[in-house]
Amino acid sequence: MSSCNNSIAQPLIFVLAGIPGLESSHGWFSVPFFLVFVVAVIGNATVLSIIRVEKSLHEPMFLLLAMLSVVDLSLVSVTVPRMLGIFWMNAKEISFNACLTQMFFIPLFYVMESGVLLAMAFDRFVAIWHPLRYATVLSNNLLVKMALAVLARAVAVLTPAPILVKRMESFQTHIIAYSYCAYMAVVQIACGDVSDHIVYGLMVIVASVGFDLFFIILSYGLILHAVFRIPSWEARGKAFSTCGSHLCIIALFYSPVIFSVLAQILGYRMASHLQIIIDNLYFLVPPLINPLIYGARTKQMREWVLRIFHCQGD
Repeated sequence: MSSCNNSIAQPLIFVLAGIPGLESSHGWFSVPFFLVFVVAVIGNATVLSIIRVEKSLHEPMFLLLAMLSVVDLSLVSVTVPRMLGIFWMNAKEISFNACLTQMFFIPLFYVMESGVLLAMAFDRFVAIWHPLRYATVLSNNLLVKMALAVLARAVAVLTPAPILVKRMESFQTHIIAYSYCAYMAVVQIACGDVSDHIVYGLMVIVASVGFDLFFIILSYGLILHAVFRIPSWEARGKAFSTCGSHLCIIALFYSPVIFSVLAQILGYRMASHLQIIIDNLYFLVPPLINPLIYGARTKQMREWVLRIFHCQGD
């Protein structure tokens, strides 16, 4: 039960605290946030442009990468501008309905990104286990179905969140000790029994990130089994190299989540500002790093980027 001796009715406006305890440093935090936003937008827009123009990249792996870039652009667009408003202009007020909208769309794009990473793991599985049938199995029709499944799963899992919060009638305060309208942050300031909300929050994690991570690990277990059956060391190295970029992205994407879950399981209570900073890494690091990793490891993309800089130099 939440303590509600001085409860308030459902407020028309919430106040986002930003990073509680570090308000005096908001200006400094805005610098890396802004730089991440600019680099992420430029990087992912460049990836999309290259894939669109370069016909040789119109194959499943790169079409899935284009899908990932679209999700990354959406993710930084719904998170960073609002945070910069808090850091630069102290624009902390957010209407109740705007809070519900943000509560839906931020985790929506995060869950979609997790789903795209699972689809990319399936792509690598087919490429290693069934190389001769790769183009047949991963047809454009299947890619469209996978994209729709990723979207439908995210919408189905996250639609209850704003509906449940809308039904909350009273709150302890109108101040959300967070940098955005996170579902659990709002639940923590609600009055009454919130056990059902906590269960729902855990179910979202299990049904999205937990489900995807399990099958990604399973896919790579089967990939490793297939690779180690290859007699040639050179062929093994080539097979591993095709998975390298995806493995790097998976590690960066899931590491903050795993760290937070392990910290809670082991009973380690982090300072609130540290927890918020780590939670923000969920949405900042992948959109920043994904285009850099694929740009550095993909020959066609490297050539296009060098060509762009060469033209600008001339």
